[in-house]
This record gives sequence, structure tokens and C-alpha cells, in this order.
Amino acid sequence: MASRGSFGKEIIEGLKPAFNLVYPPRCASCGCSIAEHGALCSDCWGELEFPGTVEKSDASTGERHAGIIAATLYNDMSRSLLLKFKHGGKLSLAPILGRMIASRIHDEEDELPLIIPVPLHRTRIWQRGFNQSAMLAREVVKAGRGELLVDGLVRIKRTRSLGDLPSATRHEILMGAIAVRKGAHDVVKERSVILIDDVLTSGATSTACVDALLYAGADNVRIACFARAARASTRI
Repeated sequence: MASRGSFGKEIIEGLKPAFNLVYPPRCASCGCSIAEHGALCSDCWGELEFPGTVEKSDASTGERHAGIIAATLYNDMSRSLLLKFKHGGKLSLAPILGRMIASRIHDEEDELPLIIPVPLHRTRIWQRGFNQSAMLAREVVKAGRGELLVDGLVRIKRTRSLGDLPSATRHEILMGAIAVRKGAHDVVKERSVILIDDVLTSGATSTACVDALLYAGADNVRIACFARAARASTRI
């Protein structure tokens, strides 16, 4: 006898042709016709650049993370997707971006890692209406890559936009701005953590997150993002 869950899936699959007729699948980037919803066309996919192996930390620069897992390298196409997702209100991009991050995460340990998104200050969430890193984190968990702790980190100090600032200034501004939430220390302690972000540029925000998690007793922290900018000579 079919389970209720499998029966529901059969109904959804049966309705797909009608749904696709009313709402034809479109490329999440350029809008051209494609076979399935929530995907990219071959042309847009071909414009993405993909990294090689997981980037290791460089102890000589004081890096404390246990590796950087990037789905793509930051270029015009990945930037376009992120802008549409983060500022263009195209939240339907979350599943494909999250799945691409998840596809790069490979664990051989018995215990699944904690999946924790980079936090936004509450005023920024009120303005934007969502935390893009939290949305990506949920998709990574749906793909079976870890256990979600969506509010593991909090942004206790509101900071200005950092996009136009030098790396050293970003690091200075973010010192003490992020902490592990009260009550989450026991969950984080001695656990492997994967920190989820949308894009990694100077690494100032991820550095503050990694420091807070390690201070709270996390065993190790890896950073996973959709797009990774060219590696700078500054601390990540």
C-alpha cells in the first residue's frame, strides 16, 4: 500500500504537465524556455565558473576556518544570480543556489554537521524581509547535508554596508558584532559546523562568525557559499 507521502508525490507529478502548460518553465537567469522549473539554461550554466578542490586555510595568515566550499567562482553570471536573489526579490532562486552549494559538501563522518547561516541584524531583516543565507541553509539541509541551526548566530551590533570599504576596515568594524546566541552554546560545543553565506569576498563577516563559533566551543568550522571572489591576501 502506498504511503501518504508517496501518494502526494504522485499527485504532484501528475499535475506537472498542466502546471507547465499554464506556467512554462523558464531559465532562472535569462528567462528563456527550458525543460524544468528552477533550473538554468545551458547557455547561462556555461557562463558559470566552478572552483577546483576545497580551499584550505592558510595558517600563516591567521585563518581559523577548516576550509572554504564554494559552489561557483564570483563572475558576471554568479553576480547576476545573486543580485536577482538578494535584491531583486527572486526568492525562487534559493533552491537551485542551495542545491549547488550542497553538491559541493561531502562528509564521511557519522554525525551530520550543524548548518548555520551568517546572521543579519534584525533591522536589516525588517528592511529586506528575509535572510538570504538562512534560505540557502534550509536548502542545504533539505539536500541532507546537515542539521539546521538557523538562529545559532546573532548579529548583536548593527554595522553599515561594507561593500565599499577596504578589507582591513571591514574586519575592524565587525569585531564583536557577531556572537553565538544565548542558549545555543551547548548545541554548538564540540560539533562540526558549516557556515552558510551567499558570497565570500574579503571574508570579514565569515571571520567574525568563525571566531564566535570557535570561541563557543565548536570543534571546527567550514565556510560554504554560492560564490567565492578571487582570494585576497587578507585574513579570511
